[in-house]
Amino acid sequence: MKRILSLFFLGFIVSLHVFSQRVDTISIHSDAMNKDLPALVITPANYETGTQYPVVYLLHGFGSDYSRWYNLVQKRLPELASLYGFIIVCPTGENSWYIDSQLLPDSQFETYITSEVVGYIDANYKTHAVKEARAISGFSMGGHGSLWLTSRHLDLFGACGSMSGVMDLKNSTQKYTLSQKLGNYEDNMAAWEKSSVMNNLTNLTPEQAPALIIDCGTEDTFFKENVQLHEFLQNRGIAHDFTIRPGGHTIPYWKNAVLYHLLFFSEYFNSKKEEIKK
Repeated sequence: MKRILSLFFLGFIVSLHVFSQRVDTISIHSDAMNKDLPALVITPANYETGTQYPVVYLLHGFGSDYSRWYNLVQKRLPELASLYGFIIVCPTGENSWYIDSQLLPDSQFETYITSEVVGYIDANYKTHAVKEARAISGFSMGGHGSLWLTSRHLDLFGACGSMSGVMDLKNSTQKYTLSQKLGNYEDNMAAWEKSSVMNNLTNLTPEQAPALIIDCGTEDTFFKENVQLHEFLQNRGIAHDFTIRPGGHTIPYWKNAVLYHLLFFSEYFNSKKEEIKK
């Protein structure tokens, strides 16, 4: 009897290991910046037995790093990856604002995320390498980054989200080391304008727009910017989910908001099953 119980317990442990989700810290090399950068990759519980999976990229905010999302959601991301059946990738963005700086050769994060990170994930994981199977979101600087990268690479991401995103960089000319990336505002206004999400969406049409979810707290520092973005999209007839609820530019707000974003992306992927299979 003891032997039978031991074999049963061993089998249970092996089964649990095979079907449990994985959380891996990997290193992705950047040719553009000539350095290796860490990223977190979370695969769902059925990854080993499945074929291909959609991918959600989550971008961190200013002053954070690639591990921020995992710690922020009290380590629930693996559970959510398994629930929805997609891979979650949390890359490094440093304090780059996810743009390619003309002043700093080692801060080329638009190229890094859109080319090197996405390319690495598609080459090394079981993904559907089409835009209909990719989504991206982030908080604060990461919210700016997700909209910035998506609007400039419409062939790359089919869905995009922003939580408490910074939409107009010229409202923060003396903050967040932005002048190191763009130069001082007075002498480099064109660069500041060009690098802001609000000014980069003017050519976006309803037909080419990704699935969008924008989320911001009513007490957030950047609430007015988010309302302006909502009104801009609305006036152009660009469909989007716009959520406001009580809350500030805070961890509790983002912990709650990301749950809605992941559900939104799951619904999007489900709606695109036919395109993804092609």
